Amino acid sequence: MEGTIIKSTGSNYLVKTSDNAVYDCKCRGKLRLDMLKTTNPVAVGDIVEFDFLSPGPGMITQIKDRKNYIIRKSVNLSREAHIIAANIDQCMLITTLIMPETPLEFVDRFLVTAKAYKVPAILIFNKSDIYTDGLEEVLSETMEIYQKIGYECLAVSSVTGEGIKELKSLLKDKTTLLSGNSGTGKSTLINTVNPGLNLKTGEISMYSLAGKHTTTFAEMFDLDFGGRIIDTPGIKGFGLTGMTAEDVAHNFPEIFLRLKDCKFYNCTHTHEPGCAVKEAVDSGEISPLRYKSYLSIISQDNNQKYRNTSRGRD
Repeated sequence: MEGTIIKSTGSNYLVKTSDNAVYDCKCRGKLRLDMLKTTNPVAVGDIVEFDFLSPGPGMITQIKDRKNYIIRKSVNLSREAHIIAANIDQCMLITTLIMPETPLEFVDRFLVTAKAYKVPAILIFNKSDIYTDGLEEVLSETMEIYQKIGYECLAVSSVTGEGIKELKSLLKDKTTLLSGNSGTGKSTLINTVNPGLNLKTGEISMYSLAGKHTTTFAEMFDLDFGGRIIDTPGIKGFGLTGMTAEDVAHNFPEIFLRLKDCKFYNCTHTHEPGCAVKEAVDSGEISPLRYKSYLSIISQDNNQKYRNTSRGRD
């Protein structure tokens, strides 16, 4: 039988077939051994072959080739990486300027990975209703940084309804991964877009004006208006895996555009004379904040996962 993984709890999986039947399955031992470099041999969104003989759970025997996936360095140091989701049309990173503050380097790391694995990315700036005391200007400036290099950005609020219609339009008829830091209001936002899902959130906080994050496992849901979303647990860090410094440069669009103009073909864009990238930073054509993220990423110890708590606007 063939189906799509719609929920993963680490050792158990729910598989949905084309006739909408759902089966509880486990992963065959040999398949787990073949995927030792990842914490999860099977991810939500995977198309799999499985055997099912009642009673008892089904057994996943094969994973079909993935068209793409989003992956990050695992917090489990015995494994190399964790696949967040597979076979997606697009991903949306839910960010907030405050309560909590999403570090720009976190955003940049996510975007580098999405581009490297050929997943179109959209930035969703949530909780826009609480952006006062100059934060509206910060939001506008931040969105402009990413819009300038080709990323779609959208400000939304579950409280005022800002951007919700546009968000539904972006989600319609597509399979979308939703990701972000814990507490950015992802589950509350999903419930606003599609109330019938009734995803669990914590008590509404009068301080943050959003539901507290409660998602435990990655899970795929059908949207009433067409399309599917993959809700994922909030993450504190986003470590890159399997990328060289050259790969990182190639996945910063504004840096990639200028590689051919550098004096040296193997320029690292850190100290070399005649570097077109550094010149673009000095002239304001490349955001200093994005360049700071680039430097941090390429200098990061590959054995360390990224775990930051500040935006670093200096």
